[in-house]
Amino acid sequence: MTFDFDSAVLAPFRMQPGLRKLASGAQHLAPSMPGSRHMREKLAVLSAHWSKALRCEPGFDPVPALQRLAAVAAREHPGHFSWDGRKATALGVSVQDGQVVEQRAGVFGHGDEVPRCLGDLPPGWRLAGLLSLAFQDDLAIVDGAQALVPWMAVALPSHWAPERKQGVHFTELHAPVADGAALRTAGRHLLALVSGQDAYERFVWTITAHPRLNAHPDHVDPAGWPAGADAHAVGAAAWFRTERQSFLPLADRREAVFTIRVQTQPLAAAALLPDRAAKLHDAVATMSEAVLAYRNLAGVREPLLQWLAQQASTETPRPT
Repeated sequence: MTFDFDSAVLAPFRMQPGLRKLASGAQHLAPSMPGSRHMREKLAVLSAHWSKALRCEPGFDPVPALQRLAAVAAREHPGHFSWDGRKATALGVSVQDGQVVEQRAGVFGHGDEVPRCLGDLPPGWRLAGLLSLAFQDDLAIVDGAQALVPWMAVALPSHWAPERKQGVHFTELHAPVADGAALRTAGRHLLALVSGQDAYERFVWTITAHPRLNAHPDHVDPAGWPAGADAHAVGAAAWFRTERQSFLPLADRREAVFTIRVQTQPLAAAALLPDRAAKLHDAVATMSEAVLAYRNLAGVREPLLQWLAQQASTETPRPT
């Protein structure tokens, strides 16, 4: 996983921005591999529910930011994505001026699904659709001057609905976040920072009973955890969900492209090493009641802590 565990899982737990400058040579995007979970789930969303994932405020022009992102994608991953200033090519498909102009059926083992999915999108969304499918990352554009998020291509949201969030002020975007006062207070300053000269990244995580990458609230079981579960059952049902977020600045426009790379793995795998289990235990143990409720962990806090404590006290298996 690309998640920086040691810098992100801390105790006492606090809701905070956690921004750090992107290291020299670090990449904003990660290719989506043929047959991968990211590819399968994004294809499903963009084929059946694209209007929930692809959102734009009336009057906002995303083209300059998308063209800048396409150039970065081609520079970071030249064997996977190409861009000549007008035509983008990836996954055996080319999009130019909103049209699917070339396609090679069966390339990379996905048959006609990618060109069919892109062809079914409105022309103005086809470049964004190709970028979304070609990379694991979801995308958004931040307006640093207005502290708004006017554009999104988010197929794999983490328990929030993009169709109800595009165009809102940053403070409103984070209004539901428990203990998120620091985020809301610093909102305008943070967006001005990430739309300046430097690129930034941050990491967030949670523990959930939902295994899929797509956690749109319309497609998630609201109960989630098994009723009356003991420590063993909670540990077996738990998944470690992470996001690596980056900000690609467009300082001349006071904008930034915001990338969101969601990954999930069984909590048993994330907590396999005792020291990591201990760090997760201490972080969960110091979450406020509001954070536990916001993350749907209040009802399983005690068995989850018990399971993590057991994992922390288990000797790491030695290779034979």
